[in-house]
Amino acid sequence: MKTLPTRFWVAAVWFGLALFDATQNVFLMRTAGMHHAWVQLFVFRFLYWLVWALATPMVLQQGMRCAARQTGGWRLLGVHLAACLAIGVVSAVWSATLEYLLEPWMTASRPAWTVLWYQHFVGGVLSDLVLYATAFAIGYGLHARERLLLEQAERIKAQLDGLRRQIEPHFLFNTLNTVTGLVREHRNEAAVDTIAGLSELLRRMLDDPDRNLISLGEELAFLDKYFAIQKMRFGERLQYSVQAPPSLMSASIPSLLLQPLVENGFKHGLAQRAQGGTIRLAISAAGGMLDIRIYNDGPALPTGDAPERSGIGWSNVRERLRGLYGDRHTLAMHNRDNGVEVHIAIPLSAT
Repeated sequence: MKTLPTRFWVAAVWFGLALFDATQNVFLMRTAGMHHAWVQLFVFRFLYWLVWALATPMVLQQGMRCAARQTGGWRLLGVHLAACLAIGVVSAVWSATLEYLLEPWMTASRPAWTVLWYQHFVGGVLSDLVLYATAFAIGYGLHARERLLLEQAERIKAQLDGLRRQIEPHFLFNTLNTVTGLVREHRNEAAVDTIAGLSELLRRMLDDPDRNLISLGEELAFLDKYFAIQKMRFGERLQYSVQAPPSLMSASIPSLLLQPLVENGFKHGLAQRAQGGTIRLAISAAGGMLDIRIYNDGPALPTGDAPERSGIGWSNVRERLRGLYGDRHTLAMHNRDNGVEVHIAIPLSAT
């Protein structure tokens, strides 16, 4: 029942309808040259809908309950017809009482209250049915929409969780390869430090495994530890820098978004060059978007080469961004300044 409109909005809608109905009645009758008690007529038509305004939340709730239970049949139809009839009876009592007390038509002789009640009840049957059916349908549709959105959110979350967990063993495998390389080079102390750094990263992954979105500050802290591990492997051959204003540290970003892209920079860039190279991250905000650029000065992309050559890291990031932001994101890879740059843009929001 989370999508049940608040009483404020129900009251606001009915207030607007009642105001329109009352104003229209007075205006049309005065234009036609009729003579009535205009203040009383306005009050009468304005308060005429009060019973339905009070009953609307209940009818909406019934529609949502039927949608939740997927119930139907003639018995249920009978129940709702009875409910509509009951509201119609109460509404006729209210309308007849108002007309009897206010006398908006200024007739020579005031009709009996029972006559007024009968006129309002019989004359309002069709409008009562329409009002009940409309409110019921809105409630039913609201719940159906909520259920659809919930199913979509759960499906996207499952996809994102799967993609995120796909990155973790991939990252672990590559880091263990780094340790293996250090051991083969008899750099045992560096290998031990790398394992210690890896344990910190794994602890961070396991602390809150269900978070698909984290702050930029957290992601950069994770990336700094990753750079420290790679520094063990490449030594002075690796130079890196991160440019990000402190004001963006609370910006929301998908967890483990940057690491696989930086890793691609190592794999396809720096690792291909004996002299190593540089990786630069530049992060800024413009036009409501968080703009991220990852540059490495390794070998440029051959003409016509597709980013998919970057393997699991690139395809994983692409699918995660699509699942989280739909078409509201940018992911591109291109040659720049004798190197390769990855450009990401996602909606700017705080965690």
